[in-house]
Amino acid sequence: MPEHGDMAIDTIPIVDIGGFRDGSAKDRVARQVQEAAETVGFLYIAGHGVDQTVIEGAFEASRAFFALPEADKLTVKINNAHRGFMPINNSTYTADLKPNFNETFLTGLDLGPDDPDVKAGVPLHGPNQWPAAMPALRPAIDTYFNALRDVGDTVLRIFGRALDLDEDYFLPYFKKPMPFVRLLHYPPQPPTRAENEFGIAPHTDYGFVTILAQDEVGGLQVRRRDGGWIDAPYVPGTFVVNIADMLKRWTNDRWLSTPHRVINTTGRERYSIPFFFDPTYHTLVECIPGCNRNGEAPKYPPITWGDYLKQRFDSTYDYRKAKRQDGA
Repeated sequence: MPEHGDMAIDTIPIVDIGGFRDGSAKDRVARQVQEAAETVGFLYIAGHGVDQTVIEGAFEASRAFFALPEADKLTVKINNAHRGFMPINNSTYTADLKPNFNETFLTGLDLGPDDPDVKAGVPLHGPNQWPAAMPALRPAIDTYFNALRDVGDTVLRIFGRALDLDEDYFLPYFKKPMPFVRLLHYPPQPPTRAENEFGIAPHTDYGFVTILAQDEVGGLQVRRRDGGWIDAPYVPGTFVVNIADMLKRWTNDRWLSTPHRVINTTGRERYSIPFFFDPTYHTLVECIPGCNRNGEAPKYPPITWGDYLKQRFDSTYDYRKAKRQDGA
């Protein structure tokens, strides 16, 4: 029999987490999530409790923001706290690929100058930026951000149970989390696009978990173990959830962080809204109890989450490469 990580992916499972939220089927939900995390690294979640009007409001605001003149969007150009607007072609995963053909707007925890981490100069901590030309953006995205934090807390509890840990195992690591909402706009790519040109190139996410809302346009693909790709289409009433690199490391590779990409050759504008839910900056990540099976040694040394994330950001985003070259 193949190991879980060698199994072919043909479909991405849908897990209704409503039975976990109301307490009627916690073990069943945890088992389904555990199987998806070990075999696919991706799943859809239904029964998440977020009102569709909140999701639609965020997408409406996203479309309106990206329709603004470039000059208005650049008034909130991304800052060193990783909050704000990035134009098209401003992130790259590897030198052999063209920059990602999307534009993005990021918000996180809104941390003012009196916040202890901001005062201490902790990387990736600071205030959000909002465009004066679109006052409606903030309430729509703040509402979505808060709703997804609630979903994230539920996912943490499911993950704890799925790993045969206490349901609250991960909560202390998320007392002051590092969540980001990322609005993404993918303009249509020509059907004759270059082989190394993507809406977003094949990659794995860096952190703990990603919870994605996408529109009906499509274009998201997940890599199979054999190197092929399968579509992860829009499924009404669901979010796409994927395990990210740090959680893979935390579980000693028991759970998968699976490469994925976006190719938008539909001729339509594509929008998506990932919510990246990551732990407190100073969290020490080391092998979770029970994940070093058969007494094997942990595969990775302990590492601080924030230092790891900063290294990954510095190698990906052009604005951070420029600051590093300037000594920042």
